[in-house]
Amino acid sequence: MVPPSRRRTSPPGLQWDRVELGPVVLVRGPEGLLADRSVSRLVAQAREVDSGVEITRIEAAAYESGQLEMVASPSLFGERRCLIIEGAEAMSDAFLTDALAYLQAVPDDVWLIIRHNGGTRGKKLLDAIASAGHPVVTCDPIKRDSDKADLVRADFARARRRIEPDAVQALVEATGNDLRELASATDQLVADTTGTVTADTVLRYYGGRVEATGFAVADAALAGRTGEAVTMLRHAVATGTGPVPIVAALAIKLRTLAKVAATRGRSGVSVGDLGLAPWQVDRARRELGQWTPEGLADAITAVAAADAEVKGLGRDPVFAVERAVLRITAARGRG
Repeated sequence: MVPPSRRRTSPPGLQWDRVELGPVVLVRGPEGLLADRSVSRLVAQAREVDSGVEITRIEAAAYESGQLEMVASPSLFGERRCLIIEGAEAMSDAFLTDALAYLQAVPDDVWLIIRHNGGTRGKKLLDAIASAGHPVVTCDPIKRDSDKADLVRADFARARRRIEPDAVQALVEATGNDLRELASATDQLVADTTGTVTADTVLRYYGGRVEATGFAVADAALAGRTGEAVTMLRHAVATGTGPVPIVAALAIKLRTLAKVAATRGRSGVSVGDLGLAPWQVDRARRELGQWTPEGLADAITAVAAADAEVKGLGRDPVFAVERAVLRITAARGRG
């Protein structure tokens, strides 16, 4: 049993950006980017406490009996130690035995960070860490575009920067197949730009990657360029862009047109009231010159139907999007 004085009350399943350094911290889950961030955050905290902290990394698969006790033993010069155990999902039997023993008497001058990338190997140790109340960081896979968008928004918020919703969607579409690339792109935009990041900003940096993604398809469809829109749609799907983000881009574009169209003939309505950037309003006003209220309503209805089909109501999501694109281009200019 772990002595009561060593127990922790930290809740399990902490997010990577919430965890605080403790005598033992478990970073658990297969999402490598989040696990890397967790470990980096904890090491930075250790260095804040002791700038001379000794950092030691150990591969759990190659661990030999007694190694943990030797590395964690009191230092001749009294500096703190931070031990990072990598790849605990492949831990040796010797590590499992020594780590369980370590939990019975955790040193006060050592920080132990265990990184486990998933699986059931070492479950007894994982359960012991959690039941002792030590912090556990959960790094679950990030696959949905909505979760990737949340990650982008959170990264911008931490940097105290603003990014427009359309820009978030464009960035996810451009780089979201690789989470590390998405994070790197976010870091680049934060470092290289000032003010609010817009969709145009993203396109300047990553335009080559979004030529045939959702927003490009939406632009062609709303401009009435049927052949171009369908061709770009098929290429987008063939190169990995799913039907859901394409429908989302179509919906975003049409909602913007609808918002601006609703202000026609109304006085006292400002750009701020619409929740849109000035450039979005200007562009929408130009595009609305070719749209009637009836045509816009038909296009919105088409996208609503496609949205339901790509989310489970239809048998062929790609065909549903293509049909919506055809209905949108046909609706443009309809009286």
